[in-house]
Parts: sequence; C-alpha cells; structure tokens
Amino acid sequence: MRKLGLIGGMSWVSTRIYYEWINRLVQRRTQPMASAPLLIESLDFAQLYGLHEADDWARAAQVLGESARRLEAAGAGAIVIAANSMHKVYDDVAAQVDVPILHIAECVGRRMKADGVDSAALFGTRNVMTENFYRRRLVAHGVDLLPPDMNNVEALDRIIYQELMLGRPTRDSQRALKTMITRKEQDGAQAIVLACTELEMIVDVDANVLPIFDSARIHCEAAVDWIVDGA
Repeated sequence: MRKLGLIGGMSWVSTRIYYEWINRLVQRRTQPMASAPLLIESLDFAQLYGLHEADDWARAAQVLGESARRLEAAGAGAIVIAANSMHKVYDDVAAQVDVPILHIAECVGRRMKADGVDSAALFGTRNVMTENFYRRRLVAHGVDLLPPDMNNVEALDRIIYQELMLGRPTRDSQRALKTMITRKEQDGAQAIVLACTELEMIVDVDANVLPIFDSARIHCEAAVDWIVDGA
C-alpha cells in the first residue's frame, strides 16, 4: 500500500471522519487487521476560520501549501484536503507540491456522471454553495445544479459552524435538513451533494428521499483506490 498525506484540522470532526472511513475501507479492500498508511497534519482551524477577503484566502493557501510540502517531504505520494471549502485554494496549493492532490469535487463529479445523475442540489458552507470554484467542477461532469436557496445557505452555514464543527449536532438541525432535502426533491433535484464532511452527522446518507452523494465518503473511496491500487 502507498502512503497518503491527509491535511486535516478544518475541524477535528472532519479529520476523525476521514481517518475512520479510510481505515474501514482499507480493511474491506485488504484484510481485517490492516490499517491505512497515513501521514496526518491536523491544522489549527482557528487560523482558517471566517475567511472573507482575498488576503485571507491567500493566507489559507500559504498555510495549506506549507502543510502539503511537509507531507510530501515526509514521504506522502498523494494528498487529500479534508475540507470542501478549502478547495477554493486547491490550484494554489497543488502548485506548491509535485505529488497529486485528489480534488474532492472531481471525485464527486465522476461518481455522479457514472451514476447518470444530471440534476442535483448542493449543500455545504456558504462559499461552496454560492461560489464557482466547486460548482463548476460538478457542472463539467454534466451535473446541472439547482441555484442556491439563500435561506438554506444561511441556515446551513449556522448549523455547520455553530454545531457540527464543534461536534454538537441537534435534532432540530436534523429535522431542518430533512425538510430542505424534501423541498429540493419537489424542485426537481435527482440527488443531493453533501459538500461538507460534517453534514453526515445529521443526514442519513443511506436512507433518504433522494440519493445522497456524500463528498467525504466519495473522497475517501478515491483515496483508498490510490492507496491500494495506485488508481
């Protein structure tokens, strides 16, 4: 198996989810006693919270780029960034290393294309839902994304940053997500993209009114493909 670098710490919850999923998948793909050869750098999210201005994002690109370089120097043959929102600076970070960085939206887009999904709603943080850096990657794979509902954007941003990233999901938020998903089905969406790792804490990924494409799980599956098969 090949050694993977994981940039975590956008929330400790996200890092935990990636670590658990990658190891469970490696066990399924190889043998019950196996564990994934991972190099993990968990960053201090307090340095990367509330980014708005161009200078803020330039600083984020620098922090993540330095992390990627350390992981490469330590022997990682590929890298994953355990945060959808931080893929806004993907190009800047990828340019700082010579090893591949597996882009989360590319992994999701390929899966959706393979499954024949051409209409979906995107759920995540404000920048993921409203900006182009993530949406265009899915659109390039033939996925027509419903426009963001700004009421949902406000509610999801609050839920993600004030509850889920602190590891404190609530029943009210779980009910709110069910309502959002039902309404998106009524709007014509064929699927929901969970473009925030922590949303799996309040969304039943395997049993819902619409198919759920969990970006973190799909990203982890692609990472394990690379670890085990070199794919």
